[in-house]
Amino acid sequence: MSIPAESLSPEDALAALAWQIEIGADEAILDAAVNRYEPPAAAPGQTAAPVAVPVAVPVAVPAAARPDAEAEAERLALAAPDLDALRAAIEGFDGCALKRGARNTVFADGAPGARVMIVGEAPDRDEDLQGRPFVGRSGQLLDRMFAAIGLRRGAGDPAQGLYVTSAVPWRPPQNRAPTDEELAAVLPFLRRHIALAAPEVLVVMGALPARAVLQTATGLARLRGQWQQALGLPVLPMIHPEKLLREPSRKRLAWADLLTLKDRLT
Repeated sequence: MSIPAESLSPEDALAALAWQIEIGADEAILDAAVNRYEPPAAAPGQTAAPVAVPVAVPVAVPAAARPDAEAEAERLALAAPDLDALRAAIEGFDGCALKRGARNTVFADGAPGARVMIVGEAPDRDEDLQGRPFVGRSGQLLDRMFAAIGLRRGAGDPAQGLYVTSAVPWRPPQNRAPTDEELAAVLPFLRRHIALAAPEVLVVMGALPARAVLQTATGLARLRGQWQQALGLPVLPMIHPEKLLREPSRKRLAWADLLTLKDRLT
């Protein structure tokens, strides 16, 4: 049953509109269906205009599917001498279709040069709005988790700092998983990001970053808590904080993984 618009308060109407935008509504629908192929009715005394025959127009291949997107990303990534240059290269890269639907490029947060670098999954709504990885409830949980072993983003000492980023710099529509083509298009940037940040230890949180960094189809359930090696670094797969919020019973596994990381750093 629909609610008459006049019965809504301004606050309720705004909340309803925000919800429609969030679920992907981008066009107003009338009560009755509209036949878009029906020619417009002629005014009295006029002859109806001839109906134009549709002409096929070539459609451009989406950037994420272009075979040269990964090669271009590789060229731009390798040419970046530092993190600022890499961020500019990512923001100027048009080879991934995800960029067109995102509000912001989510690059990194925390202290460059920190011993521990965390790679998360694709940005969610909060991260897209703020342009920072690991914000909102999942970010708050992440901060509490690592603070428990003496690590935090704002630490002045790199030995106690965290540097965090995402496997993909743009939010996929409706928080869907990035496609293989989208991930391949931005993977060179992630590899260069890790090389320039030069952490001592890499933590991959979630299935997507584990697959991207480790280049394996093995599921996170089998990988988590077990040290791996990739990109010349020790890599520890862990459960993403968002998963822990949905399944609190897994927090004991996350605590065991944090202790594994702490042992490695001492």
